[in-house]
This record gives sequence, C-alpha cells and structure tokens, in this order.
Amino acid sequence: MMKDIATPVRTREILEKYGFSFKKSLGQNFLIEPNVLTRIVDHANVSEKTGVIEIGPGIGALTEQLARRAKKVVAFEIDSRLLPILNETLAPYANVSIIHQDVLEANLQEAVKEHFSDCEEIMVVANLPYYVTTPIIMKLLEDKLPLKGIVVMLQKEVAERISAKPSTKEYGSLSIAVQYYTDAKTVMTVPKTVFVPQPNVDSAIIRLLVRDQPIVKVKNETFFFEIVRASFAQRRKTLLNNLVHFLPNGKELKPIIEETLAQVEIDGKRRGESLSIDEFAKLSDALDYMLNKA
Repeated sequence: MMKDIATPVRTREILEKYGFSFKKSLGQNFLIEPNVLTRIVDHANVSEKTGVIEIGPGIGALTEQLARRAKKVVAFEIDSRLLPILNETLAPYANVSIIHQDVLEANLQEAVKEHFSDCEEIMVVANLPYYVTTPIIMKLLEDKLPLKGIVVMLQKEVAERISAKPSTKEYGSLSIAVQYYTDAKTVMTVPKTVFVPQPNVDSAIIRLLVRDQPIVKVKNETFFFEIVRASFAQRRKTLLNNLVHFLPNGKELKPIIEETLAQVEIDGKRRGESLSIDEFAKLSDALDYMLNKA
C-alpha cells in the first residue's frame, strides 16, 4: 500500500519538492489527517459504482482516498501550480481526471455526460475553499445535476446555517435554499489543527442527499426564493416590514402583501426566521397569485 499523501511528513515533502506556497486568496488549507479523509469517503458511501466530482483537490490527499474506492474521480482545480504536483501524486490512479478550470465557470452537465455515463451514481465529495462554499453548493443544486448527494467539508458555522431549523439564529435563506433541494445533515466536526496552514475556525462535514422532488411544490420557484431572500433581508425586522422594503415595488404593494398574509393566516409581525419552508411556499404561491391578478 502506498504512503498516504495526507500525513504531515508526506505533505511537507511534496510542498518542499515543488516549492509550493499557499495562496490565501484561493482559501488553500490542506488536510494532514488520513482518518478524517477516510471518514469523509465513508459518509459519502463511495463504492466501485460511484462517479465522484471533487472540487479543489489541492495536492490530492482526498482524491487519493476517493480513487481507491470510486469507479471514477473528476477533480476541478483552479490553481495551475498544483497541476504538476497532482500529476505526480495521483499517477498510480488511472481512474482520476484533473480538469484545470474554475468549477463555477464549468459546464457540469457536459462534464457529467462525458465522464460518468458508465457510473450508477454520482456524488460530489470535496474539501471546499471557505470563500466560495455557498456559490459552489448553489451551483451544484441549481444546475440540476443527476447527483445522489454532496458530502463536503466547510466552515462549521456555514454547515450549521445550512442544516438549521426554523426559529434558530442560524436559520436563514441559505438553510431554505439548500433544504429545498436536499436533506441536509452535519455529520461530523473537524478541528482546525488537522489542516496546514491552520485556518482560524473549525470545520464540519455536511451531507446533502438530493431529493427526488423539492421539499415543497411551488408555482413560481424564482418568486419563492425572492420572497425568502426579502424575508431575511434584515433579521430584526418583521416579515411585513422586510417584504415591503425589499420586494420590488414593495411599498406600493403593501396593501396586497397585508391582504395576502391575512389570507394565508401568517402574522406579518412575525420574523422571517420563524417561518417554515411550507409557510414560505404557501405565502409565495398566494402572493404570486394576488400580484398576477392585480
């Protein structure tokens, strides 16, 4: 068995050999604890029938663990300085492809067709750079990829926001956006001490299992998310206040908004964080209907 990449000694050897220096702007923090990596792969249930998309493979520490179990791994790396390193560290694994591209600009539908046609299921498994966690997760979900799920390491605070329940301080538009598409669960926390360089905060691994259908059925998805964003625009404001101030033409629409809230029996004095996803769906459908009728 080859030596794991993700040990302090091997990581240091690789970085020194290539004279690699970390770029803060790319949020580069490499894991140096193989046990954490194997647990990520366990939580993702990766097997020989799984195709895996990885984002930000770094020097290949997680990629290697995935390659040992998956049918195929396709990793997107934005930093050209890492390409020669990955060529060397992942040379033993014929089932790995590295794509030098920003995943946010990638055509993931095409990548899936090209690389995973012979895989029974597709998972995204990654140690995400903190600064682009939310845009990456939202792209993966909004691109409507045929994913079974997403298992990613991210900032602990963001994981708590994603899996939050109503009436908690963590619950917000991100919780609703992700839970609309997936069943979200934080499966483990990871101390900052197992990274190099060490980040300022602890991390967590979150597992998002993609739903066959969104958790609620809404007539107008774009408007639903507009209502959600407006409702959380200023957390201390009431629902009515936020909708009036942050929906387009909200001030002129105030009477219609008030009438709709009364109709669906949601008190406008409540705060957005107290509403369940079902209540947001009910409100958005009713308000959409009233505005189209007006």
